[in-house]
Amino acid sequence: MDRRVSPGFDGIGGSSSIAVIGLGYVGLPLAVALGQKNRTIGFDINQQRISELQSGIDITREVDATELTAASQLQFSGLESDIADCRVYIATVPTPVTSHKQPDLSPLISASKMIGSLLKQGDLVIYESTVYPGATEEVCVPVLEAQSGLTFNVDFFVGYSPERINPGDRNHRLQNIKKVTSGSTPEVARLVDELYSSFVDAGTHLASSIRVAEAAKVIENTQRDVNIALVNELALIFNRLDIDTREVLQAAGSKWNFLPFEPGLVGGHCIGVDPYYLTHKADEIGYHPRVILSGREINDGMGQYVAEQVIKLMTMKRIHVVGAKILVMGFTFKENCPDIRNSRVIDIVDTLKQYNASVEVCDPWIDMDLASEQHNVAFVKYPPEGFYDAVILAVSHQQFIDAGIDSIKRVTKPLHVIYDVKGILPKADTDGRL
Repeated sequence: MDRRVSPGFDGIGGSSSIAVIGLGYVGLPLAVALGQKNRTIGFDINQQRISELQSGIDITREVDATELTAASQLQFSGLESDIADCRVYIATVPTPVTSHKQPDLSPLISASKMIGSLLKQGDLVIYESTVYPGATEEVCVPVLEAQSGLTFNVDFFVGYSPERINPGDRNHRLQNIKKVTSGSTPEVARLVDELYSSFVDAGTHLASSIRVAEAAKVIENTQRDVNIALVNELALIFNRLDIDTREVLQAAGSKWNFLPFEPGLVGGHCIGVDPYYLTHKADEIGYHPRVILSGREINDGMGQYVAEQVIKLMTMKRIHVVGAKILVMGFTFKENCPDIRNSRVIDIVDTLKQYNASVEVCDPWIDMDLASEQHNVAFVKYPPEGFYDAVILAVSHQQFIDAGIDSIKRVTKPLHVIYDVKGILPKADTDGRL
């Protein structure tokens, strides 16, 4: 095998080991899938995470104990020495944004520095983290070269295959979601494609370049973000017209080509973050994106809007907001998953607290200790009966749907407000909904 064009590991299923760097919502399912057929080491700097996984526990609930056991060739480690002999390194670390909505590439750079210190002649590095077009070759590759002393596309090679994990979704999982693949040379691209084709049942789409694959990933969620922003703006308009937005959407949805988007909070590590990577790159090349940033502005303001609507409804019922007891049901960024990253429910809580209301949050999916470490929020596991002046149903967890309106009303005072962000309750049972 000519190492000038192809990495020096001995094929899929060979004796070479694969290292998956970062074992979160993306990395763990990937490591488990690879570990069923290949010698795989799942690496994470969080030793508690490693210990839990070695005990068969996944707090993200993306992988169960049976799936972990089935990955017979997978082992977990937090030691760099354990991955030093690997020939393929796959980076699945987070790429968040800063408080100023700028890309935060520090986790990706740190991972690249570590991988670079371990690189050997002929190794392959694959990135899965969401980035702007060009970031892999402009940011990561120079770090790999500096740390290793090796030359890109001569001594080592790079691929990019963007993650498409949907946390909490048991129907769309790694194996049945088509995977976009790419590589730094045509030969490497085919090799990366072969690797993913070996365990992704839905197949792969081999992009013509790493930049195309990067761009494809970043627009997937940008498109959804813009569409949700449109519906959110419609909700703001229809509310002023005293028209029920969801009834309008239901009527419009009777047309075959009407897109089924709903109003709501837009958070999480993807839709609420990825557009800022694209707008950052656009600004860098001298183009100021208008539609994308306008959509982001609308979506980022929906939490405050919900809180102000609840305050308005309380005032109309002559319920004093100052000192009022308000329960927010749900804190994760979406239903039926424990992921609280970039959850916009916190915007509801913070706005209500600015009005000196007493706010508590209940969510059966979260680790309350972990959530308390990250947010100044009062969490309650069992809301007391007859206690709250207002209840905001913020996340449509199945437990809340199954409990129904009677369970919600049990925790409210006789005079109260119920606001349904997700539109899962009958309209007649609520005082307002988004």
